[in-house]
Amino acid sequence: MPRLKLVLIGAGSTVFTQQLVADIILAGQAPLWELALVDIDPVALDAAHRLVAKMLAARGVQMPVRATVDRREVLAGADFVVTTIAVGGRKSWQRDIDIPRRHGIYQPVGDTAMPGGISRAMRMIPQMIAIARDVADLCPDAYFFNYSNPMTAICRAIRKETGVPVVGLCHGIHHVEGVIARFLDEPAGDLTSFGIGLNHLTFLTRLRLRGADAVPLIQARLDDQEAGLAQELSTRTHWPNSVSGTPRWADDPFTWGLFRQYSVFPCVMDRHTVEFYPERFAGGAYHGQRLGQEAFPIDACIAEGDKAYHDMIAFAHAPDPLPENYFDSLSGESEQLVAIMTDLLQDGRGIFSVNLPNTGQAPYLPKDAVLEGNACAMAGGFAALQADSLPAALVAKLTAKIQAIEITVDAAIAGSRDMMVEALLADGTVGQPDAAARLADELIAGHREHLPQFA
Repeated sequence: MPRLKLVLIGAGSTVFTQQLVADIILAGQAPLWELALVDIDPVALDAAHRLVAKMLAARGVQMPVRATVDRREVLAGADFVVTTIAVGGRKSWQRDIDIPRRHGIYQPVGDTAMPGGISRAMRMIPQMIAIARDVADLCPDAYFFNYSNPMTAICRAIRKETGVPVVGLCHGIHHVEGVIARFLDEPAGDLTSFGIGLNHLTFLTRLRLRGADAVPLIQARLDDQEAGLAQELSTRTHWPNSVSGTPRWADDPFTWGLFRQYSVFPCVMDRHTVEFYPERFAGGAYHGQRLGQEAFPIDACIAEGDKAYHDMIAFAHAPDPLPENYFDSLSGESEQLVAIMTDLLQDGRGIFSVNLPNTGQAPYLPKDAVLEGNACAMAGGFAALQADSLPAALVAKLTAKIQAIEITVDAAIAGSRDMMVEALLADGTVGQPDAAARLADELIAGHREHLPQFA
């Protein structure tokens, strides 16, 4: 049986490539695959190639691996194509944070919504459309998965401009299932969810613990914490980017508060969710702290990425073999990709959270909008499951964000400064056209090298 061909574009990622390869090895699937690694950064590409070779050697398995800076060299005959690129890298991400700050706008992530997400979309969408066109040209029958942000805007742009059926994948829902399970002091794998929304703002309408409704259990746990919540928040001076140990309401007060109100859980915790509600956090104010600084410090997150990159390079070139526990911390972060690919190939019919166009699974949201929801992975592709209804306020929020994303997509494709201004206004962070225009001009100038469509 011929090997299946998997092409990973953006393979110089400090984490993803290693985690994916670990999943393939630990699943016993190395004999089934050949892997092509693609990255425009030759240093990162070489490091990823070396690390993959070390991983295969450590487990005594073989899998053909090729590395190249030219994706067209390896796309022909691909069965799966996966993108994890970040145009401009962490330097551009930092500018997406710093430039809005000069305008009084504070973001804890800045890769999906608010000005940072819009700015990133301007860089990402043209490059992702170019990749999609190469997929259509060289491997039109391949399954095409995207992990890059802003997920919703990228997937919508690709489908709108090229018709290539890209599918967006993200580990956010899987992560939040684990957070809620820990909140209940239960094993992570025992809690399951069902929901609908946008990437990084998916509303979980069903939460089950070993098959039983978990919502009353969660509300009861919140009952226990409600009396002391105000005191906890008043004395808190820092919110880390991730919570270790048992989560509390005060760790993500906005997210748990929305759940308290609607019994519907918004993903992915406050760090992402607040960016869809900028009108509630004027000037980045967040319980006496500032978003992106004391609350979910984004500069530290970007700096950690820089350190991880340099550590990866050093680790790849080190003469020592991999430590015995190397695989322990890698498995499972690849957004269930190995399980998804297996089900698509074998008609496994597992249910996964994926980003697909709205073809009727959520009739109360705009048609063709890219939605994150549950779908069945079967031979031939995904079948989206019918979503539950949502409270009117949540439908209104999603609809407004979908419209803002549509304007963002059009601005990125056309290279239109005026449409980018409209996108910033529709996003809701900036209220005045002249302020939005000044911000758009500064973002375009700051990223000029990565915005050829604006020339």
